[in-house]
Amino acid sequence: MADALIQPPGIDFSRVRALCFDVDGTLSDTDDLWAHRISTALTPVKWLAPRWDARAFARWMIIGLETPGNLLYHWMDRLHFDDELAVIYNRLAHLNRKKAPRKFWIIPQVMEMLSALRSAYPMSVVSARDQISTHAFLRQFDLLPHFQTVVTSQTCQYTKPFPDPIVHAAKAMGVHPEECLMIGDTTVDILAGKAAGAQTVGVLCGFGKEDELRRAGADLILPTTADLVPYLLQPSS
Repeated sequence: MADALIQPPGIDFSRVRALCFDVDGTLSDTDDLWAHRISTALTPVKWLAPRWDARAFARWMIIGLETPGNLLYHWMDRLHFDDELAVIYNRLAHLNRKKAPRKFWIIPQVMEMLSALRSAYPMSVVSARDQISTHAFLRQFDLLPHFQTVVTSQTCQYTKPFPDPIVHAAKAMGVHPEECLMIGDTTVDILAGKAAGAQTVGVLCGFGKEDELRRAGADLILPTTADLVPYLLQPSS
């Protein structure tokens, strides 16, 4: 799987004692799911432009909104409005509790990857998602047993790109933040990892682009999260 490498590894694997995983675009196949939902919603008006690729448009829209969305959430967090957002979301979730459970998609081979790495490293989820939907995703695929702690946007005073969530996860796993490897698909993940002193892996199976992940300082860039396995289980290779 070495040919899956996007750039030569800049990671000191001997330093890695614990793993921190983002959720959206890293474990959860969120962008494909959203693209599917948007393109499906646009199907009734496809007759207006028969040659128009609704799925390509949906993906373009999602990628275009990702960076402004992260910036908005960052400032809401910095201004301490994130708790109010969480309260609103939780109330809406409570009102919708009688509806069919929300279904998520998962990145291919992620379940096998987590099973392979579980015995070698303590692992945590470090997500900017809310607590309810994060746990819903993990429960749907029975992933909770793999993680020693689950850090969401509501766990710490500040969420990513601040280092607080990674520092919190490191403490729960019994390691120093600089001994963690933060794996995520956006610059927010990379910046949070760097701020905490952790090494970072950017993956291209989510919202982020290779050039922006590289500029953010990713130590390693891989096509997909599952490509981590050979490097973490055989670091000398």
